[in-house]
Parts: sequence; C-alpha cells; structure tokens
Amino acid sequence: MARQTFPTPHDWREGRRLRAWALARQGWPQRTIAAALGVTEGAVSQWLKRGREGGAAALRRRTSPGAPPKLSVAQRGELPALLARGPEAYGFRGDVWTGPRVVWLIAARFGVRYHRSHISRLLRRLDWTPQKPLQRATQRDEAAIRRWWAEHWPRLKKGRRGRGVPWSG
Repeated sequence: MARQTFPTPHDWREGRRLRAWALARQGWPQRTIAAALGVTEGAVSQWLKRGREGGAAALRRRTSPGAPPKLSVAQRGELPALLARGPEAYGFRGDVWTGPRVVWLIAARFGVRYHRSHISRLLRRLDWTPQKPLQRATQRDEAAIRRWWAEHWPRLKKGRRGRGVPWSG
C-alpha cells in the first residue's frame, strides 16, 4: 500500500487527528485507533466523520470562533510597557492598576473600549493582574488600634462565663 504523507501538523492535537485518519485508511478498527492514541472511541468517530466529509483538510486546526480581538498584536505588545510606567504617569493617584484604570488607558491610547470585567482576562494573558486599592479611612489611628488589640481584645476573647449567664454572641 502506498504511504500517504500529510503536511506537518500545527500542534499535537492536529497530529493526533491526522494519525487517526491515516490509521483508519490502513484499515484499523475504530476501537484500536482510540486505544493506540489514548482517546475515546467517540472522539475517533467524530474525527473519522469529519475526514469522510472533507478529507484530511477537515481535520486541520480551525480558527477559534468568536469576534476578532479588538487590539492588534502590536497594540497588545505595547500594553505592558504602558502599564510599566505606572498609573501616576497618567494622572491617577496611587500606584495601583485597577480594572477601570486599565480600561481608561486602553481607550485613551488605542481608542478601543473594553468592558471592565474583560480586562482581567486580557491582563492575565499578558501576565499582569489588576489590583484592588487598599481602602482605609484617612483618620485611621494605628496607635489606638494597637492599644485596642492589646487591652480590649483579650477581655472580649475570654469567652462564655458559665451556664445560665445570658450570651448575646
């Protein structure tokens, strides 16, 4: 039997599908193909159906569904350098990149609007994480807080006194 050659696969999944197709063309049973490739028989069945309907080309990698990215590859590559300058370089108070701040930066720089809940996914792909600002009262008195923990907390922590004593906790 003449040996059939396929173009080099893009990834290991595509290679596995093409290998299943080649083994089926050589007369291997579906169950044996599944065992040899370490997949389910259902997966092999779907691959072979695609192969019968469209040939080996139907088993090639497909583009992912969904809308194309709003930012180009070059723009996404530029974003980490913009973020590295820090939020204060763009007029924000504090050195924390929050989701809404990144949304503003992308809109101002590239003219692209993202929903703030999508920003975390975009940043994760760039190995950045949005941060939440630490919100504390401006009149916070650290000395008074330490004193309360040292003096009042141990008394409150002692627990229940005994049976029959009302307990509100």
